[in-house]
Amino acid sequence: MDNRREFLKKATIASAGLAIGGKALGFTAKSYNNIIGANDRIHMACIGLNGRGHGMSVNFSKQKNTVVDLVCDVDSRTLPKAISAIMKGGQASTPKTEKDCRKVMEDKSIDAIYIATPDHWHAPMTIMGCQAGKNVYVEKPLSHNPREGEIAIAAARKYDRVVQMGAQRRSAPVLRQGIEELHNGVIGRVYLAKTWYTNTRKSNFLKPGTVPDWLDYELWQGPAPRVPYRDGLIHYNWHWFWDYGTGEALNNGTHEVDVARWGLGVEYPIRVTSVGGRYHYQDDWQTPDTQIITMDYPGRISLMWECRSSNGRNIEGSDRGIIFYGEKGSLDTGGDSYKIYDNNGKLIKEVKSTINETQVDARNTATVSPGMDNLHIADFLDAIRNHRRPNCDVELGHKSIVGMQVGNIAWRLGRDIKMDPKNGHILNDPEAQKLWGRTYQKGWEPKI
Repeated sequence: MDNRREFLKKATIASAGLAIGGKALGFTAKSYNNIIGANDRIHMACIGLNGRGHGMSVNFSKQKNTVVDLVCDVDSRTLPKAISAIMKGGQASTPKTEKDCRKVMEDKSIDAIYIATPDHWHAPMTIMGCQAGKNVYVEKPLSHNPREGEIAIAAARKYDRVVQMGAQRRSAPVLRQGIEELHNGVIGRVYLAKTWYTNTRKSNFLKPGTVPDWLDYELWQGPAPRVPYRDGLIHYNWHWFWDYGTGEALNNGTHEVDVARWGLGVEYPIRVTSVGGRYHYQDDWQTPDTQIITMDYPGRISLMWECRSSNGRNIEGSDRGIIFYGEKGSLDTGGDSYKIYDNNGKLIKEVKSTINETQVDARNTATVSPGMDNLHIADFLDAIRNHRRPNCDVELGHKSIVGMQVGNIAWRLGRDIKMDPKNGHILNDPEAQKLWGRTYQKGWEPKI
């Protein structure tokens, strides 16, 4: 069932201009009305260059008829490193640099942006990008909270932009074949998907500190309420603090839960529950290191996600994965491959990945992060050129993460939460509904 039209009827569209972070951004209809031709070069800007963003910027630069014209980060140390990697990867032109994403939006030469910032920036930057006429590839999760996800959908539709969430399994060819088999009844009616993630993360304590000279901490905080700088927060441990991150549930759970929802053929849950806590260590983490989220859907269907961030023992022989259970057997996956078992656990079919470097590298040279990443990038670029929805369109991304976001709300409140399966909204729980959105630093509220 598609609720897009119903949602858009109800969505509140604010003024046509956007002011964020105290800076007015005056975009006109011309700035977002351009459609890239099938053979036109796509000019990219990559925002957020630490970790994954570094490798993905190189991957974008290697795609056919695509150039990374601009790299942006609040950490000045990352800029020369990114430029060096892109140039070594074979790009002929040198990217420009910028630290303020708002100036990137004003650059009319940029057709699309890639976002690999902390979670609290994902949706606000996506919304800014859409209004500025940019197509957007945003890393998971799409949003920091459900309300932002809804605004991101409305922005993508209003400005008719391609928005792809970085759930790269959606573009994996063998996995897509496996999901099709599920939908065609290979294991009968599928009624349960079990997903999991394990790791060996260590204890973490933040300490008062001085903002380093290479960091624009004001811009790093962006939409988040202002707090003093603390050593140990940047560049990774922000994941475990509610002002910036969404915990392991959205940091890693998004990948498996998105595939599980896809395979189950469900949209919004009717009930969400969560148990767990910061059990392994006693430190600064606000989010759980041990957590189970369950989502019940209409039609006697459930989805479960289990996480142990600090105890790396594998589940079912793997540190992460997905099992679909049906009336006639089960299907195991997790990447671009799958196995089918009968009800007694006997393996009856195995299909391995066919991805190789030649297929995923548009220029036939070595890639930084080969495989599904490049296929997902290629799908995004093709969607721009052909003016179509990408494999993990903004609305699909929102539907896959809203249940997990509500799972975090359920955990924070210590109770089950009922949801409307028509639109994913929380039912009859004013306290939980207060966590549907967030508090923003004044002047940074996202609007369209």
